[in-house]
Amino acid sequence: MYFKVSMRTNPATGVYSGYYRLVESYRNHCDRVCHRTMLNAGYLDGLTTDQLNLIQKILTAKVANHDNALFELPYTDDTTVIRYVDEFYNRMVAEKRIDVFAEKKASKNGKDLQMIDLNSIRNKDVREIGAEWMSYQAMCQLQIAPFLESLGWSEDQARLALTHIVSRAVYPASELETTRWIRENSAVCEITGFDIEQVTKDRLYFISKKLYAEKQALEQHLSIRTNELFDIQDKIILYDLTNTYFEGRKQGSKLAKFGRSKEKRSDAKLVVLGLVINPEGFIKYSSILEGNMADSKTLEGMIGKLRIKTSFSAQKALIVIDAGIATEENLKMILGNGYDYLCVSRSSLKIYNIEAGTATVSVTDNRKQKIELCRVNSDSNTDYYLKVESHSKELKERSMNEQFRSRFEAGMQQIAASLTKKGGVKQEDKVHERIGRLKQKYPSIGRYFDIETQVCDQPELKRKKKGADKDKEKNRIVTSVKWAVKEGVDINSRSGVYFLRTSLQANSEENVWQFYNTIREVEATIYAADIVMQSDVKKSDIII
Repeated sequence: MYFKVSMRTNPATGVYSGYYRLVESYRNHCDRVCHRTMLNAGYLDGLTTDQLNLIQKILTAKVANHDNALFELPYTDDTTVIRYVDEFYNRMVAEKRIDVFAEKKASKNGKDLQMIDLNSIRNKDVREIGAEWMSYQAMCQLQIAPFLESLGWSEDQARLALTHIVSRAVYPASELETTRWIRENSAVCEITGFDIEQVTKDRLYFISKKLYAEKQALEQHLSIRTNELFDIQDKIILYDLTNTYFEGRKQGSKLAKFGRSKEKRSDAKLVVLGLVINPEGFIKYSSILEGNMADSKTLEGMIGKLRIKTSFSAQKALIVIDAGIATEENLKMILGNGYDYLCVSRSSLKIYNIEAGTATVSVTDNRKQKIELCRVNSDSNTDYYLKVESHSKELKERSMNEQFRSRFEAGMQQIAASLTKKGGVKQEDKVHERIGRLKQKYPSIGRYFDIETQVCDQPELKRKKKGADKDKEKNRIVTSVKWAVKEGVDINSRSGVYFLRTSLQANSEENVWQFYNTIREVEATIYAADIVMQSDVKKSDIII
């Protein structure tokens, strides 16, 4: 430390003299020399140059050694110097300009306790490690690195693969963004042992493609390994689909196609992600399919690969699918391959029989809402049907039906009002086109209505045809539209009621209901996978 002086007028004496500040030099993070003011000493007109030099020497030694110097401080018998040294040092301590050790207090239990000021702590190069460490431990339990090395991977490539997998699990993003995150925020490289200076987006692209090339073998290894870790026998298998869209045009892609987007993005190309999962949420098999492929057409390819993806102890698994995949052809194909199935019936049973002596069973769902179950028979086949009645679902569907009905009838009112307006749509073909579009918009309500139109002939303006005489063409005009709910039809008769269908026979209603509830595991897993997939598809440049 040293004194720095600036000349100004002393307000106490009116004399133009030096104002002294005690200053310390240091180097910042850019290795530049900077100065900080430790103490404003004030006007020191009564001190000589030798006294000022001695004061700053003694203060520097005291501050550096916290007043407990290993060597003796510069000796002086000048009482003025000693007085200023004590005054300046005590002021710096009181104003917390310097950090000094607090006096140790004796602990009753013999522990050595120290008091620290948390606001005085400064850190640099702080990195996250919690989620990365947990994910890395899971990778070790799954023995991914030894498996990759058994395929001929080098140790450095296996470490990079673990780094990339952990990064995607903790911070799903594109390769470019993942590189920035690893370099600036995460301690994943310290955990996996891969050199952080070697992490680039090109290396992450390379290891992603190399991992995808081993997809079949890696999925089989993970399937068997998770079954061994958690003692799973894969008695229940769930299959479901989702899709996601691309932001770009994807002109060179063989899989990206225009299709029915679950996110209402009909303007973008899609790919379909299919997952085979057990009730515990572990993926048995995954596949990326063409975006325009129908859900019901994807199951056959999955069934052929299902056996090798499950544990060898599975003899006859139950496959749970949703109504969109449960066509009659797919159900026959599942039985032909030695599996049982459980699904929601694609069509609501209109004719069914309740067996004599069959009691209605009451259960509750995850929200503690009451649900009634009853076994019924159908004349069309010998499958096990379970009628499910949910009061909460009934209220929801009634509300939706009322909302759709009001919108449908409001649309019919607009069509009818247009018949009496000047310039309104009155031509028969145009009116029927509007009615058809309205039915297409509200198909669940439009099928319950009878719609009648009254039409009359009205002469049209004269038209001159080339090479023919003038004649008059007649135009059919709709004069009125009437609509009403079909007789004997209750719009809400099926509200809250649906049917489960399974090839299992010797099972209670509670077991079938529990089996069906496992499909929610698929939906949760599909949702999580969809988020990761969207982060890759919409932010990266990988060509699929």
